[in-house]
Amino acid sequence: MSDWIVSLEGTEAGEQVALMLALTAAFLHAVFGALQKGRVDPWLSRGVIDLWLLIFSFPIALFLVPWPQGNVWWLLLGALSIHFVYKLGMALAYSRGAFTVVYPVVRGTGPLFTVLGAWIIFDESFSGTQWLGVAVLVAGIFGLAVYNLIHVKTGRDTLIPALWLAVGTGAIVALYTTYDAYGIRATPNPFTFLAWFFLITSVDFPIIAALRWRSMTHHPEIKPLMWRGMAGALVAFGSFGSVMLATRLGKVGEAAVLRETSPVFAAIIGWLVLRETVGPRRIALMTLIAAGAVIVELGG
Repeated sequence: MSDWIVSLEGTEAGEQVALMLALTAAFLHAVFGALQKGRVDPWLSRGVIDLWLLIFSFPIALFLVPWPQGNVWWLLLGALSIHFVYKLGMALAYSRGAFTVVYPVVRGTGPLFTVLGAWIIFDESFSGTQWLGVAVLVAGIFGLAVYNLIHVKTGRDTLIPALWLAVGTGAIVALYTTYDAYGIRATPNPFTFLAWFFLITSVDFPIIAALRWRSMTHHPEIKPLMWRGMAGALVAFGSFGSVMLATRLGKVGEAAVLRETSPVFAAIIGWLVLRETVGPRRIALMTLIAAGAVIVELGG
């Protein structure tokens, strides 16, 4: 599998696979965000997700892929720090704001900074048409967030802090996207980086969740929480794994922008699963997000 991935690098077929991986990551990341938010404390849900990531990735990292060599260890330790800050920001934002408000702001901030980071680090450039697509996509994402902000009735006293946290977390999304792309490109076997990435970056939140559990007066039922965590871990493998492979096969900036169609899927999930309201204006804004992604792809 790794030989096949490496053989696609720099080819037209690789670009097509990167496109499909980025869109897959968009859908799965929206599912992942809903699983973390849901109706359960986001600190606990993220902790249980990471616990399952540890359980699943441990045998893969130790026995099924080559071990990291040289500076790859330092890259993985750097990923641990960056993703810890990201997870902290998401948990804080989800604790204060509605999923359909917080999530689009995080995802809308990310691609702007990622495109700039990809230009600086990987010497990637966007055409004028692609920049138009980015503008359309980001306008749709932030329009969706503003619409939700106006119409959300519950938790409004904490919504503004949640939005500031979401903006900051979006900047961290750009940082980890660029950093992870550099890491997976610097590792000869991409699955070595992926397996050890999931193992090393999952050691922190299970500890935080355990401490939070101990301090809670009323504990949620453990069995549904564990099932949610298992599902979230499997989705995380697909989501983060897909986008990292996409950045190895294709342009980092394009993969980041295409992944940010996830608010479309998030709004649908918020409506169907979390029972959050979706109307014609939201549908129009989601169409704008999708149109921006299409423009970016056609302009490349």
